[in-house]
Amino acid sequence: MTFIMRILVGLAAVVAAAMLFTFQHPPIDTVQRGFRGVGMVQNFYPPTIEAQLAVNRAPPPLGEPITAGPTAGTIYQNVQVLKDVPVGEFTRLMASITTWVAPTQGCNYCHVAGNLAADDLYTKRVARRMIQMVQHVNSQWTQHVAATGVTCYTCHRGQPVPAFVWFNNPGPAQAGGFAETGMGKNVVSKAAGLSSLPYDPFTPFLEQDNNIRIASQTALPTNDNQSIKQTDWTYALMMHFSQALGVNCTYCHNSRSFTSWEQSTPQRVTAWYGIRMVRDVNNAYLDPLKDVFPHERLGPLGDVAKVNCQTCHQGVYKPLFGAAMARNFPELTPKP
Repeated sequence: MTFIMRILVGLAAVVAAAMLFTFQHPPIDTVQRGFRGVGMVQNFYPPTIEAQLAVNRAPPPLGEPITAGPTAGTIYQNVQVLKDVPVGEFTRLMASITTWVAPTQGCNYCHVAGNLAADDLYTKRVARRMIQMVQHVNSQWTQHVAATGVTCYTCHRGQPVPAFVWFNNPGPAQAGGFAETGMGKNVVSKAAGLSSLPYDPFTPFLEQDNNIRIASQTALPTNDNQSIKQTDWTYALMMHFSQALGVNCTYCHNSRSFTSWEQSTPQRVTAWYGIRMVRDVNNAYLDPLKDVFPHERLGPLGDVAKVNCQTCHQGVYKPLFGAAMARNFPELTPKP
């Protein structure tokens, strides 16, 4: 065997080994999600589902909701958001938030030891605003979260900072000249499924209000000027949706006509509201906290951490596989 042949055999062995450990092996479970004959099928790999189930279990509630007794505002000082909640329920929620967000750090992650009323720590001021955000999502965005709702645990999962947040991405450092014409893409992007699609599909759509559009509505050019660049950005966002929910395109779209709403699944409508919910949360609740967070908690462009679909979903089609944690904490879903 010649030297070149040995090299080729070695390369073949490396490729075979890579395929062995990266490809998903049968059996693959399939679920028909829509019209027959148009590929509207979701593929599920049982070992992946088992792994997702293990990390997407909702913790049990700390007892039952307490609906009677003096209010928190009459017992504690400087209660601004939950002052009308019974003090027993208020304490139960505070204990729950500690286990959801800072189980290692404890109460002093947000509160000054010996002076719970003080607002000295930025974490307390942020937490107060986050409780308001959860209440807003549960009461104003039922088109997306329905009656399931969200809690702090939906995103945090026992960590002070959620595992899946994002900052405005300045892109890699450029050498200058013609090398600077990357147009926001052409580097490997985790946000876009390790493709060379735009590496920041979040700022244009989940913070700014740009059109998510790739197809012209007319056969010939008119006043509809959808560019290839806009198409790339849209595809990058769709790749994020797929990763965030652990599904493929036909979870929402009919492969016969991706643009047709009439032929899409109901989940596309839910996703439509979800995009606007995320944009609302980022602009109304997170961006305004820029002056509250310390410098080390800001991104490379000085912005705060923001949310996207993966922040809540974390790889499954429904956060925590649809566990309705918010039902056990009625104060997180205030009535209009």
